[in-house]
Amino acid sequence: MRRVALLCQSFVLATACSLAPLAAQEARPPDSLAEMQLSFSPVVKRSAPAVVNVYASWVQNLRTSPFADDPFFSQFFNGAGRTVPRVKNSLGSGVIVAADGIVVSNYHVVEEATDIRVVLADRREYAGEVVLSDKEADIAVIRLDGAEDLPSLDFADSDAVEVGDLVLAIGNPFGVGQTVSSGIVSATARSSAVATNGPGYFIQTDAPINPGNSGGALVDMHGRLVGLNTSILTRSGGSNGIGFAIPANLVAQYVAQARSGNGDFLRPWAGIAVQPVDGGLASALGQIRPEGVLVTELHPQSGFAAAGVRPGDVLLSIDGLPVNAEAEMNYRLLTRGLGKSVHVRALRDGAERDLEIEVGPPPDGGMSDPVRIGGRGPLDGLLVAEITPRLIAELDLPLSSSGVIVLRAEGVSARFGLRPGDTIQSVNGAEVRTAAELSQLASGDPRGWEIEIGRGAQTLVLRVRG
Repeated sequence: MRRVALLCQSFVLATACSLAPLAAQEARPPDSLAEMQLSFSPVVKRSAPAVVNVYASWVQNLRTSPFADDPFFSQFFNGAGRTVPRVKNSLGSGVIVAADGIVVSNYHVVEEATDIRVVLADRREYAGEVVLSDKEADIAVIRLDGAEDLPSLDFADSDAVEVGDLVLAIGNPFGVGQTVSSGIVSATARSSAVATNGPGYFIQTDAPINPGNSGGALVDMHGRLVGLNTSILTRSGGSNGIGFAIPANLVAQYVAQARSGNGDFLRPWAGIAVQPVDGGLASALGQIRPEGVLVTELHPQSGFAAAGVRPGDVLLSIDGLPVNAEAEMNYRLLTRGLGKSVHVRALRDGAERDLEIEVGPPPDGGMSDPVRIGGRGPLDGLLVAEITPRLIAELDLPLSSSGVIVLRAEGVSARFGLRPGDTIQSVNGAEVRTAAELSQLASGDPRGWEIEIGRGAQTLVLRVRG
């Protein structure tokens, strides 16, 4: 069964090349084997000192009885059982990207860690603190205490990487020590093959990736950071030569926000839903070949709507870079940074047009104050809040969501099947736009109840006799 494995490094199979400045040499074939320089050593010497080992530890309470989690025995002891604390450890890799001690690694390397130790290639050791992390993107930014004048890597422009480029993967597989492997970029803009909730946009490499390499460096022939090694596609748990790295341009955005003091990564909000243009759509749109993404839904408060984008438009590129999938569109916006404008080329009615769209967070201050619903009807016991663009973004609600959302359902409301995440759209034919309106409707005493509920992509109707 195919699966995506984390805690891994990207190996890259490379043909050998001369790293001496070609401009200073006469263009002629070597006369002997002694004249041939087939080594990546100069690149390794430049980049390897900035790749570190990340040791994370945390305390986990474990049950002493092997039967504590058994369903049969738990019914006699109510799941109780003595627990004892055990220290758990994990090992991964990281990359120093600033001389004052800023390290990037994978979220899954430091997840739940209460103590982080970072060891450099020269054996210097520092205590580390996670200053920004994001489970979706599998990125963590770590600050080293008291660090200065450390070796560091510059970010490459990962959007300029091409299939076939030579790369080196550096990390600590299986904890054996710093290891370097070489190879090529196998693919860019890879998303469909990788199970992820994040941006879903990776550089693929043919490098053998193994546990311990997560958070290690994928570098180009100038010793710059191209990507952060993160996962492999495997059937057996071992490397099959299909590895993935998070592009450096995305990692750089996390570092920038960490330096600005953000503890949580602030994402730009597109406020649109799109689908890829396939052959059938391309023919209907008059395209020579499938290109771009079709806008299927648009929130009226999004930056795209403000710029004049409509459902049915096709987005072809962002800042001159192609957009052929939703993951690719989201990646382009993520790497542009908040508060900046992007240049979008769109197709409408066979004509291309250029638009400037501001990239920003959802246009509101956050969630409204929760309201508890009372009364004697099926809504009694709900805790609700008004739906805002920020809630739509954070909870991944349909863009058409309106009314109020259920944060918690207790008592009567829970017995009637209402649950967190449901949206209350109308009560007895009256549209619900605010929590105050819902509270007033719930306090009434009608002869019966008809409540329209949104649940995911479905619309449900709850009917209750009075």
